[in-house]
Amino acid sequence: MENQNNCYHCGLECPNDQIKINNKYFCCNGCKTVYEILDANDLCSYYTIDNESPGISKRNAIKRNFDFLEDAELKAKLIDFTDGNITLVTFDIPQMHCSSCVWILENLYKFDKGVIHSEVNYLKKTLAVKFKEKETTIKNIVEQLDSLGYIPNLSLEINRDDKVKNELKRLYYKIGIAGFSFGNVMLLSFPEYLSFNNEVTPEIQNTFMWLNILISLPVFLYSASEYYISAFKGLKNKLINIDVPITLGIFVLFFRSLYDIFFGGGAGYLDSMTALVFLLLTGKVFQNKTYDAMNFERNYKSYFPIAVTIKKDGKETTIPVDKLKVGERIIVKNNELIPADGVLISDRANIDYSFVTGESQPVEVLSGEIIFAGGKEIGAAIEVEIVKDVSQSYLTQLWNSKAFDKKYESKFTSPINFISKYFTAIILAIASVAFVYWMNINLELAFNSFTAVLIIACPCALALSTPFTLGNTLRILGRNKFYIKNATVIEKLAEISSIVFDKTGTITETFNSKIKFVGGELSQSETNIIRTLVLNSSHPLSLRIASTLEATEKLQIEEYREISGEGISGIVDGKKVLIGSQKFVFQNKENSSEIISTNVFISIDGKELGYFKISNIYRKGLKEIVSSLINKYKLFVLSGDNDGERESLKNYFTDTNSLYFNQTPHDKLKFISELQEKGERVLMIGDGLNDAGALVKSDVGISISEDINNFSPACDGIMDAKSFKNIKEFINFSNASKKIIIASFIISFIYNIIGISFAVQGTLSPVISAILMPVSSITIVIFTTVATNILAKKRRLV
Repeated sequence: MENQNNCYHCGLECPNDQIKINNKYFCCNGCKTVYEILDANDLCSYYTIDNESPGISKRNAIKRNFDFLEDAELKAKLIDFTDGNITLVTFDIPQMHCSSCVWILENLYKFDKGVIHSEVNYLKKTLAVKFKEKETTIKNIVEQLDSLGYIPNLSLEINRDDKVKNELKRLYYKIGIAGFSFGNVMLLSFPEYLSFNNEVTPEIQNTFMWLNILISLPVFLYSASEYYISAFKGLKNKLINIDVPITLGIFVLFFRSLYDIFFGGGAGYLDSMTALVFLLLTGKVFQNKTYDAMNFERNYKSYFPIAVTIKKDGKETTIPVDKLKVGERIIVKNNELIPADGVLISDRANIDYSFVTGESQPVEVLSGEIIFAGGKEIGAAIEVEIVKDVSQSYLTQLWNSKAFDKKYESKFTSPINFISKYFTAIILAIASVAFVYWMNINLELAFNSFTAVLIIACPCALALSTPFTLGNTLRILGRNKFYIKNATVIEKLAEISSIVFDKTGTITETFNSKIKFVGGELSQSETNIIRTLVLNSSHPLSLRIASTLEATEKLQIEEYREISGEGISGIVDGKKVLIGSQKFVFQNKENSSEIISTNVFISIDGKELGYFKISNIYRKGLKEIVSSLINKYKLFVLSGDNDGERESLKNYFTDTNSLYFNQTPHDKLKFISELQEKGERVLMIGDGLNDAGALVKSDVGISISEDINNFSPACDGIMDAKSFKNIKEFINFSNASKKIIIASFIISFIYNIIGISFAVQGTLSPVISAILMPVSSITIVIFTTVATNILAKKRRLV
């Protein structure tokens, strides 16, 4: 440690040298304790991440009592999910301020063995913790966080919207003060503007100057404080962020004005300083309003364009998920997700929470117990009464969880981060050179040039180009029934080289297919049994069969099972029922390659009843879609059915070597892997049921569905079946979005070069620079928005 009088943990000055460990001194026992905790867990590399003392001071720490966190009712309000074994909870951590904080918080499992995983959202200052109920508690975790100096904000009254409103209120206060000061400083400076100095006595001039200083102080100390704090935090962490040059510009104007007033006999530039802060803050509000108006942070309807099956007046019907209300009862079939927390009405359920926890072992839930949003029913259909509204942030967080991440380095975000790292330092150098050049010619011009360069060169427009372009692209794709979970998918979609299609439900129309039962006439009892079983499945073929059967009653079902790509089974009304492929229903028979339709076989108590013959109807326009793609991309079809349809598919896909039949879910996954090993970037389009593994493995996985009750978290996007005809336009539009980003980069760069050149020459004042800075950002926002909309119309996307 360079100075033994500074605390090794937090950097504050030590009152004495009595608290120490070896050659490390601490300002208080709190900081010493935190160091000992880190040292005991072999985490002292924490001190080398950002600086020598990244910790939070514990000098005035109060010993807090967290016994209230053992209250069951309070715990229920805090937790996001629990199955009695694994619990998820999200904390607000306002003390989080640097990458060292992120590092230590994401290593929480080393302090508490009951913690499975902890993940930081730095922008929102939140910490999501997954832990084992039997090994630790919320109270223990909060006590551990408190001991490290990161006490969570446990208020249940203030939500995030209220916090945003409070931040906006503070911003408006700052603008009001800056505007008031700007106007009055200008009013008191009129003698200077109009060259009336000879008409005003020195006493009045001095009075005006003192008043200007007093009126400007709130602007300097309060209105502009956000820029100082941001610059200080950046420098503290050895980063030169964009607020550093803005802070320098404000400081130069203010202290230069004080020098002129006290020693130079001039009036200074307090009018310019107050005007600069006022315009910067106004520009910030304008940008925020513009951003909010075009906000692409979509709600759950966009991420989850699903309907839910509800029970109304004793009948089943479907409604959009956003219409779902507390108290309504929904029917959840096998493999369907639960969109909101609810109470199980049925006798029992097997819920797969892998979407939430990463644990694939189903949890048995009994009647009256809570089922949490994001769970997936495994087995027979269940009835659930909703007890909490659908949560936008929770559902989108689940879909974007690390469990479904695909490693990808953005071609745009990475260069921006690289440029931003050195941009400010280069601007500071240019401003300094301009100041030195003009200093011997005209000191006033030197200060103006220095300040103007710092302000006009703000790369805000450059930073906005990528998120606004990709954001508008997401919005337009969403309007065309193609929902993508994040902007990175657009970049990946623009780079694909191979497209793999699943057959059933992807290139075929399940609900328009012709269906006929081949075999003896089904009795009403058999019809009731078959319909009861297929209604528990969300597979398109099951739904199609159910739509053709008229049952007089719904029977009890036990031991329901569904095997992907094979079939479903269960005991209905005491009878063993098998429905599925020939091989699944009759183990001793193989599928015939002469069959040119999809056949679903039926057996009850080992008796063969026949099969449903489903004649596949290919999607309208499939031939045109394939023709438009085949010259640019390698196309493949994977089917779990026999190869009886090979000849039919030859009418659409001329290369029969690209058609693969009798493909199990594992075969599809292996096929995608082999393509990627050859350097191909693969787009997989499937139904999200039998090909979930292939969707995850592919570079971009799209789930296409006619039944919008169905949703697969494994996919990167959900496409309404009616939008399938636009697949080429979606890919081309993604490519066009990349070009818009490049164009906006060039515009921003040219704007900065021109602005800097004028500022260096001394022909651009700091006040004009402050006006032009938000104008450049707004220009980029308008350009990206207009450009994406024009390209969308060109490609006939609404």
